[in-house]
Parts: sequence; C-alpha cells; structure tokens
Amino acid sequence: MKINGEVTTGLGKAAYFLSQEFYTRAFEKNLGFVPFPGTLNVIVSDDYLDEINEIKDACENIIKPDEGFGAVKFIEAKLNDKIEGAIVFPAKTTHEENYLEFIAENKLRDELMLNDGDIVSLEF
Repeated sequence: MKINGEVTTGLGKAAYFLSQEFYTRAFEKNLGFVPFPGTLNVIVSDDYLDEINEIKDACENIIKPDEGFGAVKFIEAKLNDKIEGAIVFPAKTTHEENYLEFIAENKLRDELMLNDGDIVSLEF
C-alpha cells in the first residue's frame, strides 16, 4: 500500500518513549536500527482508514512493554521511496486514527528538510 500524507507536528511524547532501552533494543533487533528518539507524524486521508486498520489489526510485530508502558505494533515502511523505517502503532496514544507515526534512524525533518504541511509518501 502506498499513500500520501501531510507532515504535522506531534505532541513530543515519542522522544521519551523511543529513549527507553527496551524499545530501542527491540527495534534494533527487529528492524536493524536504533530509531531517532521521535517520530515523523503524517496525517493521511480518512479514505485510507479502513485499510490501515485492517493492516494494524493483522499486524503480528509487537513490542511487549516493560511495566507502566504500552505495547507497540510496527510494520516496516518506506518514506518517499528511499528512507527505510517503520510505522508504529502504540497501544496508548492520544492521536486520531488518521495520524501515522514513522520512525527511522535519523531525524527526518532535518535530513529531508521537511516542514509542517509538506506532502510525503509512505509505502508499507
């Protein structure tokens, strides 16, 4: 599936969670990289929600948390046809369903010079 979405500023909470050692170890083991402590938030059209929810519900890639933290599902994905990473689906989130959170090894806003409102593609 390949979709376009709009970059938006998140709440800044992912930096804390992606700094937790049990998450970083699990992502490194499963994806081959330690993610930058933050996510690239992408708003997608509601038209894609049924398909995205089917993929999320069928996803078996789950990081089980330490006590007090939530589980995270993830699927490998590619941003703009070139950046390897993953879309994460935290069990505990305050985002609307049409917010996708993409993780990668580097800070993507700097690497790709992205600003709020820029359109990116996600393939997963």
